[in-house]
Amino acid sequence: MCGIAGCYQQHDGFALAETMSDRIAHRGPDADRVYAFDEGDVRAFLAHRRLSIIDLSSEADQPFTKRGLTICYNGELYNYKELRAELSKAGVAFRTNGDTEVVLEAWRRWGPDALKRFRGMFAFAMLDEDSGSMYLARDPLGIKPLYFLRREGGVVFASELKALVAAVGSELRTEPGALIASMLYYWLPEQRCAIDGVEKLPPGSWAEFRPDGSSRHETYWRVTDIATQAAAGPRADLRTVIEESVAAHMVADVPVSTFLSGGLDSSLVTVLAKRLDPGVDSYTITFRAEDQRLEAMPDDAIYARKVAQQFGIKLHEIEIAPDVVDLLPRIVDTLDEPIGDPAAINTLLMCDTARAAGVKVLLSGMGADELFGGYRKHLACVMGAQYQRLPGVLRNGLIGPAIRRMPVTVNGRGLRYARWAKRFLTFADLPEETAFRRSYTMYDGDQLTGLLSPDLEPYVGKLLSEHSDIYHDTTLDDHVNRMCLADSRMFLPGLNLAYTDRSSMAASTEVRTPFVDPIVAAAAFSIPGSEKIHRRVSKLALKKAAEAWLPKEIIYRPKASFSAPLRAWVRNDLRELVDDTLLRGELVGSGFLQQAAVQRLVDDERAGREDYSKQIWQLLTLETWTRHMRSLGVTITSL
Repeated sequence: MCGIAGCYQQHDGFALAETMSDRIAHRGPDADRVYAFDEGDVRAFLAHRRLSIIDLSSEADQPFTKRGLTICYNGELYNYKELRAELSKAGVAFRTNGDTEVVLEAWRRWGPDALKRFRGMFAFAMLDEDSGSMYLARDPLGIKPLYFLRREGGVVFASELKALVAAVGSELRTEPGALIASMLYYWLPEQRCAIDGVEKLPPGSWAEFRPDGSSRHETYWRVTDIATQAAAGPRADLRTVIEESVAAHMVADVPVSTFLSGGLDSSLVTVLAKRLDPGVDSYTITFRAEDQRLEAMPDDAIYARKVAQQFGIKLHEIEIAPDVVDLLPRIVDTLDEPIGDPAAINTLLMCDTARAAGVKVLLSGMGADELFGGYRKHLACVMGAQYQRLPGVLRNGLIGPAIRRMPVTVNGRGLRYARWAKRFLTFADLPEETAFRRSYTMYDGDQLTGLLSPDLEPYVGKLLSEHSDIYHDTTLDDHVNRMCLADSRMFLPGLNLAYTDRSSMAASTEVRTPFVDPIVAAAAFSIPGSEKIHRRVSKLALKKAAEAWLPKEIIYRPKASFSAPLRAWVRNDLRELVDDTLLRGELVGSGFLQQAAVQRLVDDERAGREDYSKQIWQLLTLETWTRHMRSLGVTITSL
């Protein structure tokens, strides 16, 4: 895994490429180089930071040039040996033993059609020195990031937004609609970027930039199409598919470790990895007892220890008790865009610890919840549809008022079921798409509008329409699978894959996700939603498949979230920062946020009337991000 950056048709391209490379040095500490091509009417500069995982020799360093093609590649191709054998049979001679040269030669032979043959995670730039075109490409599900900015008739691109900001920050400005989107979702959808004019190459697509300034963009893989095809076809054998995917993701020339929370997904990946490599070890997190009590968090480490003991896995436990005040600026810088999910801190600190122990590669169970209906919101939306069938007098006259009167904390102890019940009421009576959006976003439309300057109200309506368009962009006739499809297009790449990439690469580690795989995705959508959520059991099809390897105590344990003790942080550690940085901050001072509305959130949270810790954390990260961007020369626009 690596970091890439580059400039095409830029008069100051070499300086920009060097600046961007320096800014993402954390992504690849093992080797770095800037490649320059300046012939005729083509100027191209490619920068690479290498984290050596496959073929550790210097021969595989990048940018890699061979017979008129130069590649700058961030990724892992898990089926590179099979493709190499096919290309060798066709007469291709290889001089390295890694996957980079295979990607280059596959592109030479098949062009963009090669992308459909790749099984892996990747984002790369390919310079065709004969035609003078620069190509950018990204993996099907959006595991690896690629930002680009059209500039001077060409393009500037990088693995992380911070690299572009470091290079041309004084030319950039924030995009208000994206900042509002971050408030709604606490992350940013793929079609939005916090910096105006910067784009994210969409998952499953490639783009060509030509010397004459023209360009084209093509899509080679859409999860929407795959879901439709899979739903109409035969049911996949989940056990075989998952076992083969974990095996494919073990390909490496360095040791591989795993994350182990003790939940179904990470336990399944860990145990299958252990079967393939007896030396696999695992990392888990624990929390301070007082934080766990206020947050009403289950002690997941108990289950992680049970899995480790039963299967003979060495388990490294990491207590998450950071100085969150000092850590806040680091995590905001690490995440690139205003992502307000504290789970990123867990990933960062686990990867820090693993890297200090010499670990470069970790496997994660991420993606299973999105594809197999494992989140509480999926079950809650199904229950909401059932709730709507209750008599209105019962819903509105008895259940609703009783839940609304419930406090969310008593005597310093969080009431988890009270929080869930209050949350459920916010969407239980809504239509399907609206209910799904409300089940996982921070506010409804009116609440979000009430926090913002009145001039910003039009942005809110547009954001809600975008969500509706994406949710309804399917012919699936299955409620559960429609939710899974929406998550695989929005929540998975916009939040989970984004923070995992940035947090892991900040520690110079690579995280692989066997569930986030085109073959696994197709298998997931071959299963009807009624077999994913049945009665009150979520992710049932995956659980039944896991019975071949895991004890039922692990498979059918209550769902726990990969989160952090936010309530404790917001009420205690961050109290002064909330008062001084958020309530008296730039977003409030500029009028972007309405001070009285933000103050009400804080007051309700501190009084224990409502659980607004997540909203307050997100606003605090957004304020911190805004100040950071201004310090780097970016113009902050409030309207």
